[in-house]
Amino acid sequence: MDFEFDWIVLYNLVISLIAIIVLQVVGMLIFFIKTPFNDMDELKKGNVAVGLALAGKFISTGIILGISAYTNTSIWHMALWFVVGQVCLVIVYWVFELLTPKFKIADQLQKGNVAVGLMLCAVFIGTAISISSLII
Repeated sequence: MDFEFDWIVLYNLVISLIAIIVLQVVGMLIFFIKTPFNDMDELKKGNVAVGLALAGKFISTGIILGISAYTNTSIWHMALWFVVGQVCLVIVYWVFELLTPKFKIADQLQKGNVAVGLMLCAVFIGTAISISSLII
């Protein structure tokens, strides 16, 4: 049995991995820009609520990217679904903010309200799972 290494497969794999990493970073930057406080400073302070919210953002972006990479053969289609997913996650954040009129989510996260951080984490992950079911 002859084994011949396929450089095209390796090339496609490397390009896909680079695209996924870049899109994951872009997804996190979108959320960093959206928050009125510095997420990294809050993490350095040990703010668990912000850590939970960031974890939810990271996991939800990963879910969307993973499913879009699995179901699409084109990096452009994967990127398109990434954009759709990110827009949906931002809209869900705004809806969550509207459903909690007695307090601002960002203020509660900055104060270290773990309950709000955990709830936001769950909202992001649940939304990502729902969005992923639509990706074709």
